[in-house]
Amino acid sequence: MSFSSILPQKLGYQIEVRIWRKFDILMLGIVIILILFGIAMIASATKTTIDMQELWWTQLTRACMGLVILVILASIDYRYYGDVYKFLYIFILILLGVLLIVGEITGGTQRWLAGGAIQPGELTKLIMIICLAKFLSNHDSEIKNFAYFFFTLIMVALPIILIFLQPDLGTSIIIGFIWFVMAIVAGMRLFHVGLLTSAGVLTFPLFWLVMQEYMRRRITLFLNPAGNPDDYYNVQQALISIGSGGLLGKGYGLGTQNQLRFLRVRHTDFLFSVITEELGLIGAFLLVLLLALLLWRILRAALMTQDRFGQYICVGVAAVIFFQSFVNIGVNLGIMPVTGTPLPFISYGGSSLLTFLLAIGLVQSVLMHQHGLEFG
Repeated sequence: MSFSSILPQKLGYQIEVRIWRKFDILMLGIVIILILFGIAMIASATKTTIDMQELWWTQLTRACMGLVILVILASIDYRYYGDVYKFLYIFILILLGVLLIVGEITGGTQRWLAGGAIQPGELTKLIMIICLAKFLSNHDSEIKNFAYFFFTLIMVALPIILIFLQPDLGTSIIIGFIWFVMAIVAGMRLFHVGLLTSAGVLTFPLFWLVMQEYMRRRITLFLNPAGNPDDYYNVQQALISIGSGGLLGKGYGLGTQNQLRFLRVRHTDFLFSVITEELGLIGAFLLVLLLALLLWRILRAALMTQDRFGQYICVGVAAVIFFQSFVNIGVNLGIMPVTGTPLPFISYGGSSLLTFLLAIGLVQSVLMHQHGLEFG
């Protein structure tokens, strides 16, 4: 075999090794710790309910599959998704439209397809991050012009409306927050922010009228908890759980509000209350610290790349993780209306977990492919 035939193979191997050297092991480690933390608490939250005792195993299986997909996604140059962002946008609109027609109705909402295997609302978060990142990078700084600002608003409004009609207010707000943060980072003018805020205030009465009854009830419950004691029950139990945990907690698997099942949906929306009751303020602080470290690594990735598309992707991923964490913990503390928003990497749920793992895979791809192929 000649030297000239060996050289391309050697160069290809060197390039591959260089790419993987940029993989953020610390970021992955934080994600794995969060997932294992969540699985352990899911096991505690469900061990006294016979038909839920295997949920921790289901979550572990999903996590393993998701981590494999994360690595695969990281190995693919993220710029490829920018090339097909228009097709991704059309795809998610069609998927959300199909969901409204044939989606599985659970708890009065249409959020699932394929027998509960696919939740398009979760996938929409990731696709909108890609689509907004690509559009904003293609028109860098042009969002200061009203025409481009308005176009991004319409771009994000279409999936928000389709999700709101499911009805799913929580996911609609999350996608709106993703757009807001990415638009601010891209240079949206404060005048346009004020204009948007004024429009929101003026149209709120109409928005209130088209809301589903359960949405209005959650907001009024937050403003006046004494008005409906039955609906406030779970928030009250969550506050009791958090307050009774103290500094060190009652011990893993020993939380009374959790184990005696006073706390409902304790393995999903209110898992933070379980953590605080059983592991105390120390356990809650550790969780918040891990989430903060993860956000730091993601924003570090944004600062390390010179590519605006990659930067906006990282900002969008950081925005959704921060917002969902803030809202979920806020609901548990009674300072936010109940929204059904899962805690990233912690709460039980396959679609949510997979979406966040895919998002981390995208961030890793930005890190690994930020400088392209180098031969020096």
